[in-house]
Amino acid sequence: MPVYSLLLLCAALLAGCDNGDKAPLAPASGDPARGKLLLAQYHCGSCHAIAEVPAARGVIGPALDGYGRRSYIAGHVPNAPEALARWIVDPAAMKPGTTMPAMGVSLDDARHMAAYLTELR
Repeated sequence: MPVYSLLLLCAALLAGCDNGDKAPLAPASGDPARGKLLLAQYHCGSCHAIAEVPAARGVIGPALDGYGRRSYIAGHVPNAPEALARWIVDPAAMKPGTTMPAMGVSLDDARHMAAYLTELR
């Protein structure tokens, strides 16, 4: 079989492996209502403006309104609820040199916070 024919056959086989549909993001495993309260408790609004979170009018960090529409966390990490929870717990582990500090948030609390943020459209 000529090399060109073999390449065409391989391309055809590989094309059949993906139907072009992207899988939806897995839903966040936390409770959005609890996450909203935790965002206030951990004073995330000191740096970020966050929709419907009391006193969350910070301007040092990016506004988090509409966060659920974002493709990336900190412009670096693909946005998914579990990745966002890990980011909240230890931002520097995911993006060395980031200015976002670790605030002592547990992974469980971070999952609730991620659930709230990913609902912001």
